[in-house]
Amino acid sequence: MNDVLIVIPARMASTRLPGKPLADIAGWPMIVHVLRRVEAAAIGPVVVATDSREIEAVVRAAGGRAVMTRSDHGSGTDRIAEALGEIDPAGRAAIIVNVQADVPTLNPADLAATLTPLADPSVDIATLAAEIVHAKERDDPSVVKVVGTPVSAARLRALYFTRATAPSGPGPLYHHIGLYAFRRAAFERFVALPPSLLEQRERLEQLRALEAGMRIDVAIVDGEPLTVDTPEDLARARAVLTSRS
Repeated sequence: MNDVLIVIPARMASTRLPGKPLADIAGWPMIVHVLRRVEAAAIGPVVVATDSREIEAVVRAAGGRAVMTRSDHGSGTDRIAEALGEIDPAGRAAIIVNVQADVPTLNPADLAATLTPLADPSVDIATLAAEIVHAKERDDPSVVKVVGTPVSAARLRALYFTRATAPSGPGPLYHHIGLYAFRRAAFERFVALPPSLLEQRERLEQLRALEAGMRIDVAIVDGEPLTVDTPEDLARARAVLTSRS
């Protein structure tokens, strides 16, 4: 896995939960929980890209690597693009994995599964989804759904991502999990593209790739990690991880 590089973009600014990467969960800052779970996947070196000296210090104290980036990036993907100039200026990593800094319950095996669709050379970007099992999530716009055509029992080719309830009719709906494994060329092409019409309308960055004709395949896993966006999410994460410690 020497050609895989995992980057965790982390910033202090958050509208609903400022400073969340440093929020304490069961004795560790959240960013350290994420770092440990990504390291446990053992798919490649891990770097945190941040705009905060506090986050940098916490990651380094935990034995991780962190690099500083500007504070004006509009997305984690843009932050990663800047960080790559320091982390891998020669472009040796063939696959760039983007892991959000707010998934402290991430299953390391699921992260490793993100790479499986890239065994197909026609796939540009790989990501994850889990079947929706709670009825209320089907109509929840905060739950992003992926609409795709099956490639195998555990893999879809993504046709669209939406906050709406889709597709209609009988059958499963899939909750998209925002982890991405990019081929290096696909990553460089993606960050060079301007925001697309549907991306801005749905507020979903991955639609930029689909609108540009890039192929995204989705590995299906058993469940989604808890994403911490609000104080209520943080309380749930604390309850889950405290019970496991």
